[in-house]
Amino acid sequence: MTGPGDPPEGTPESAPGGGDDEYRSVVFDESFVRAAPLQEFSAQERIGDHTPAVRSRGGPRRRERGSPQQAVILVLLIAVAFATAVYMGIQRPYQKPTTRAAEPLRSTLVPLTPRGEVPGGSAADLYASSPARKFRIGAEGITLPAVERTAHFSDDQVREALGTAKEFLVHSALDADTLAGGDARAVRMLIDPDQLGQFDESLSRPADDGRHAATGWVMRFDPERVSLAKEPVRVRGSMRVTEVNSTALEVVADHTYVYAVRRAAAHAPRTDTPATGAAGTGDGRDLAEPVTVPGTGPHSLFTVRREARFRFDREDLRDHHVEVVESALQAGPQACATDAATYLQPLFAGQRAPADASAGTNPYATGRPTDSLCGVLAPDAQPSGTGRR
Repeated sequence: MTGPGDPPEGTPESAPGGGDDEYRSVVFDESFVRAAPLQEFSAQERIGDHTPAVRSRGGPRRRERGSPQQAVILVLLIAVAFATAVYMGIQRPYQKPTTRAAEPLRSTLVPLTPRGEVPGGSAADLYASSPARKFRIGAEGITLPAVERTAHFSDDQVREALGTAKEFLVHSALDADTLAGGDARAVRMLIDPDQLGQFDESLSRPADDGRHAATGWVMRFDPERVSLAKEPVRVRGSMRVTEVNSTALEVVADHTYVYAVRRAAAHAPRTDTPATGAAGTGDGRDLAEPVTVPGTGPHSLFTVRREARFRFDREDLRDHHVEVVESALQAGPQACATDAATYLQPLFAGQRAPADASAGTNPYATGRPTDSLCGVLAPDAQPSGTGRR
C-alpha cells in the first residue's frame, strides 16, 4: 500500500530513496568476485541440462575434512599408543589384588637355669642391686625410634605400626590382669582376625608345640603359685621398623622385662612343682579368671628377654591390628624340665634348680622335637649383695 501523495506505481527507482539506493555504496570488485565460492553458469551453459543455477568454484575455500597427511599422522599416533600399552602390559602385567592371610605365630622359650641358689630380698633392694637398676619403669621402658617414611609407606603409617606394636607389648607383658593369668582381652583386640583362632586355642588349650604356647603370646604367671610384687616391672629394649615389600611393614621389638615375684601365700608349704594341665591344672579351673593371692617370703627377680616380630599390611594399619609372626623368649631363673607353655614358672628365693629330669631328645624321632632348649643363667644376671633367704 502506498501512502498519501505517492504515485500509484510507487516511488520511481530513479527517485531519491527509491529502489537500490541503499546498495549503491557496495562495490563488488574483481577480487571479491574471484573469492566467491559459487559461480553462476553462463547463458550458454544454462541452455544445457543444468538444474542448479550455480556451480562450486575450485578456488580457495575452507576444507571441512582434514588433509590426507593429518589422517596419516593420526593413524601413526594411535599405533604408537597401542604398541606402548602392549609393551607396558608385558613388562608389568596387571595382577589382581589378593588378600594375604596372616602367618601363624611361631614361638620358642628357652628356660635359663641358675647355677646356685636364687637370691632373695625385698623387691626394691633386688632391683637396686641388679642390672635392672638402670632400666625404666613399665611402659616408659618401651621407647619408639624416630619415625621415617619408607618407599611405600608414609610417616603416619610407620607411626601407626610402631604405636600398635608398643600397645601390644604393654598389654601382653605389663598389664596386671594379663600377668595374673587373665583372659588378655586387651591383647586379643589387637590381634589380626586371621590369628584369633590360634590365639584363643593357645590360651584355652596351651601346648608346647611352637604354635600354641600361651606364653608365646603373653607373659603370664599362675596366680595360685606366684605373687607379683607391687614394685613395677623394669623394662629396657629397642624397636626397629623396616619395609618388607610394597604391601607390608615389619616391626622387631627386643626387650628385657624384670619381674619381682614370690611364692603365693596359699601354696607356701608346697614344693616347687611345675603347673600342668590344661588348660593345665586338671581341676577344671577357668584360666581366664585371674586369682589374687597374697604372697609370702622374700622376693626374687624373674627376667624375661623377648624378641617379637610383628607384621602390618595396609588393612592392619587401617584397622589397628597386628600380626604377631614370631616370639622368642629366654626366661629365668627357671628349671629346664619345666613346662612353661601355660605359665612362666619362676624359681623362688632360696631355691635351686633341680637336676635335669628331661627325657632327653631322640634324634631318630620324626615330627617336631618336643624337648625345649635350656640355657644357664649367668651369675652377672642375678642381684648381688642381697641375702639368700
